[in-house]
Amino acid sequence: MYEIFVINPGSTSTKVGAFKNDKKIFAKNIHHSKKEILSFKRITDQLDLRRKAILKVLKEENKNIEDFDAIVGRGGALRPIESGTYRVNENMLKDLRTGFQGEHASNLGGILAAEIAKKASIPAYIVDPVVVDEMDPVAKITGRPEIKRRSIFHALNHKHTARIMAEKLGKSYKDLNLIIAHLGGGITIGAHQNGRVVDINNGLYGDGPFSPDRCGGLPVWDAVLYFLSNDFSKEEIFKKISGDAGVVAHLGTNDIREVVRRMKKGDKKAEDIFNALVYQVSKEIGKMAPVLFGNVDAIVLTGGISNEKMFVNRVKKRVEFIAPVYIIAGDDEMKALALGALRVLNGEEELKEY
Repeated sequence: MYEIFVINPGSTSTKVGAFKNDKKIFAKNIHHSKKEILSFKRITDQLDLRRKAILKVLKEENKNIEDFDAIVGRGGALRPIESGTYRVNENMLKDLRTGFQGEHASNLGGILAAEIAKKASIPAYIVDPVVVDEMDPVAKITGRPEIKRRSIFHALNHKHTARIMAEKLGKSYKDLNLIIAHLGGGITIGAHQNGRVVDINNGLYGDGPFSPDRCGGLPVWDAVLYFLSNDFSKEEIFKKISGDAGVVAHLGTNDIREVVRRMKKGDKKAEDIFNALVYQVSKEIGKMAPVLFGNVDAIVLTGGISNEKMFVNRVKKRVEFIAPVYIIAGDDEMKALALGALRVLNGEEELKEY
C-alpha cells in the first residue's frame, strides 16, 4: 500500500490531495485571492505563498510529509517529451523556473513537489504534462517551413480517459485506436493510435475548434489584417487568442451552462454560438478519422462540457457514423496524477528522466 500526495496548481487555486494507492484519503482546494496573485510579477514568485498554504493543509489533516511514499505535481510548460511519469530533476526544475514554453501556473507543480519532497527525502514526480509530444512528423508540417504545429494539449486527462476507455472495452490501450475530445475551457481533440497521440490540435495557441475562452483556428489572412489594422500590442493579440476569445468574446460568458440557460429563454445568438461550437468540435473529430485510416474503435467525449447533455447529444448525432461514442464526463486530474505515480511505485511503468 502506497501513500501519495498530489499537488495541482491553477491560476488562482492550488488543489492538493492524498491517496492510498488509488483511493482518495482527502482533497482540498486552496483558494488564492486575485489581489494576492496579481501582486507577484512572475509565476515562480508565488512559490512561498503556495508552499505555506500546502503545509498548513497537511497540518490540518494531521499528515506529515514523511507519511508519503511520493509527491507528484502537475507538469508544466516544459520541452516536448513522451507520455509518462517523470522524476523531477535539476534539468526539469531549471526549465520550470524559466518557463521554457511560457509562464503557466502548472509550472509550479513540479517545483512545489520537489521542494516539499526534499524535506523527507522522498521522490517527486510529474505525470503527462501539457507538452507531451507523440505526434507523427508528417502532422507537424505546415505551409510555412519556418512554422511547425506543436503538441500542447490536455495530455493528463487524455491519457487517463484513454485508460478508462480501454478498461471498459476489455482491451489494452496500446491495442486501440481512439478519438478523444477534451471539452473544457480549452478544447483538444486527438487521434490515439496504439497508445500514442499521433495528431492533436494545439488548444492553447489558436488551433482547432474555438472554446469557451480561446479563439481556435482563424482564417489567417483576415486575422493578420485585423491585428495589424488595430495596431494591437503583442500582449493584446495573445489575449484575443486565449482569454478574451471564443464563447466569452461572443456572449460575455465562458460558462456553457449559462449559454444553455439563455437558449432555453429563446436567445437566438446563444443558440447560434452553441451550434457553431458543436459544429467545430464535430468537424475536428471527423478530421481525426483519416489519421487513423478510418479504423476507429471509439470516440470519447470528456472534460467539463461533456456534462452538458444537449451538447454531447448534438455532437454524437454528427459523428457516431465514424465509431461508437462514449461519454466519460468531467476529468479527475488529481486521481490521474496519483495513478501515474502508483504505476511507477508498483513497477508497472518505468520512471522516466527529463
